Amino acid sequence: MKICKYITFLGITFLLSSCTNDFLDIPSETTLSSAIYYKSQSDFEQAINGAYAPLRGMYSGNEGAWAMGELRSDNTTYKFNPNDRGTTQAEYIKDFIEQADNRVPLNKWASNYSVISRVNHLLEPIDGIEFDESAKNNIKGQAYFLRAFAYLDLVQYFGSVPLHLTPVKTLEETSLPLSSVEDVYNQIISDAQQAANLLPDKASQEGGRATSGAAKMLLGNVYINLKKWSEAEAILKEVTGYELLSDYHQVYETSNKNHKESIFEIQYKEGTEGYASFFFYTFLPQPISAEEITAITGIAESARTVEGYNIPTPDIIAAYEPGDLRKDASVGTLIANGEPYPYIKKYCHAHALSGNTNDNWPVYRYAETLLFLAEAANEQNKTGEALNYLNQVRQRAGLVDCTVSGQSAIREAILKERRVELAFENKRWLDLVRSGNAESVMKAYGQRVKANPQAYYFPQGYTVSPAAYTNIPLLYALPAAEAALSPYF
Repeated sequence: MKICKYITFLGITFLLSSCTNDFLDIPSETTLSSAIYYKSQSDFEQAINGAYAPLRGMYSGNEGAWAMGELRSDNTTYKFNPNDRGTTQAEYIKDFIEQADNRVPLNKWASNYSVISRVNHLLEPIDGIEFDESAKNNIKGQAYFLRAFAYLDLVQYFGSVPLHLTPVKTLEETSLPLSSVEDVYNQIISDAQQAANLLPDKASQEGGRATSGAAKMLLGNVYINLKKWSEAEAILKEVTGYELLSDYHQVYETSNKNHKESIFEIQYKEGTEGYASFFFYTFLPQPISAEEITAITGIAESARTVEGYNIPTPDIIAAYEPGDLRKDASVGTLIANGEPYPYIKKYCHAHALSGNTNDNWPVYRYAETLLFLAEAANEQNKTGEALNYLNQVRQRAGLVDCTVSGQSAIREAILKERRVELAFENKRWLDLVRSGNAESVMKAYGQRVKANPQAYYFPQGYTVSPAAYTNIPLLYALPAAEAALSPYF
């Protein structure tokens, strides 16, 4: 029987082989020794590289994080393919009919706990090994950030989860009781605060790694979730050294990675080493011919005939105001099987090899810092400040200033702005949940889909399951593979 306890022996099965100083040169994740031990700074540098690695798998592929954060919402959907019913896991997530054995939440769970396990095994010995203090603090800060990042992801999507804060070394240690949401958030805050104190700022940090600004942004995210508005405002004002790019298109250009607006990105690298991204291909409306893909990429392609995901809905397309410069940067139109469809343009950039792209995944950008600040200010009745933050984002988009008045109207304007500014960046579902709008928005969306399935990319004669959108849970079920192995679930 395959054991799915991803916490279990990752520390034992995680040997970090030699690598260069390049962050993207991740060491082998398949080599392992139970005799692994740390003797030098280099050992810990390799270990922290390995702790980032599971994030690439979590954000990519047919079971990537986008399915739970974006596809789940009214922003995107799938292109139903009646001739291929073998790739339905993300489809079920979209329709709110997934079971506890769905692979998509399991992938998120496994990837996050893999990060946590690697961090725990790194942190345990590090203070006992002598090497440069500045380098040690940087490594520890990155580790605390990654653990906070992983637990924030878990608590937002699953609620109560086990808190593993030390290496798992025995079978008995693999199963822990579920910790309360409050305790999980307290641990996230503690880890993020340590990270913020230990990490250098962006100007002093190697590209692609966590920084003090990233840790403070994560803390701000936590305080926003907890509706601790004054704490959120205070820490977000410390996210400095960043600014909006003047051109929204440039935010996503692969030649401009980790730019001055970027606070934290999941790093990918085009090439044959195994670090490339392929979001663009996953998000293609399918079936699609080789010629139809080539018309977009300009390189030799093969036909794709499975099922397309994260297809922009008519709803998100309609959400852009006239003249919004972000629309053209975010949504394009292509021909698939002879028919026009929208597609996510943010992740479509020149590359040399089919299915092998150079796009990073944006997690935190300074635009979101401004929108979080707008939200925190508005909830404290600082409406003038809120509009100032909000309008900085709108001005970059080529839009006139928002002039609505009243806390409720500004709250709605901020949520709307987040939808289009952060479209296809895994923010929409979480925004719907924390704003209290998830059930009403998604039930109304489901009614529109059922009333006009062809407008939502169903072929003539097909529609969404009758059970879809009848129940809108705010949290995902704990993965069945994990529950079966724990007496506490």
